[in-house]
Amino acid sequence: MIRLDHLSIIAPTLESGVGHVRQCLGVDIPYGRTHGSMGTHNHLLHLGDDIYLEVIAVDPGAPPPAHRRWFGLDDAEKVKRDWDDGFRLRGWVARTSAIDSLIDAHGDLLGRKMALSGGAGAFFFGVPSDGSLPLDGIAPSVIDRGGRLASLPPAAELGTRLHAFVIEHPDPDYVSAVYDRLGIANPPKVEHGARLRYRAEIETPWGMRTLS
Repeated sequence: MIRLDHLSIIAPTLESGVGHVRQCLGVDIPYGRTHGSMGTHNHLLHLGDDIYLEVIAVDPGAPPPAHRRWFGLDDAEKVKRDWDDGFRLRGWVARTSAIDSLIDAHGDLLGRKMALSGGAGAFFFGVPSDGSLPLDGIAPSVIDRGGRLASLPPAAELGTRLHAFVIEHPDPDYVSAVYDRLGIANPPKVEHGARLRYRAEIETPWGMRTLS
């Protein structure tokens, strides 16, 4: 089984991403870290238990990697178009302890395994060859931390906690079938909507807020 690891705000810049979270949740997320092998950087917010929120963007001060960046970040026009359309909570990452067997079974969907490193140690991540989000974000990206929850990156504790994670889609049965196929434990709640869109209901010190 695989389960939710973190939610991803995919932003044109970190400043715009942090500003969006501030507007929605009333909190300022501090800087997280750089991803040297991907040419990206992030801010991180703890959402209770072993779940967190990431704001991620291309790092303008980093050299471009030899391969495609994750989260579709090489397609700057699409990132900006989605952002301007209000599609900002754009993806999510699921944690597994068996990425090899998962990629063997679903590599057409999840991409190839890449070995990466960060401040919390080495980990593996599934990245499609073109760097895109799996099924344009319907399916999660996958991460394997080697079964070490201690390798979760440090995220700010600002009194926020995930209450519900919801996906809207014109074909809810299709989305649910994808999650069943992948064997996701406690997947997002699936609702009918005009287009693919995520929203997270998050408890804050000021009450329940919505991030989308």
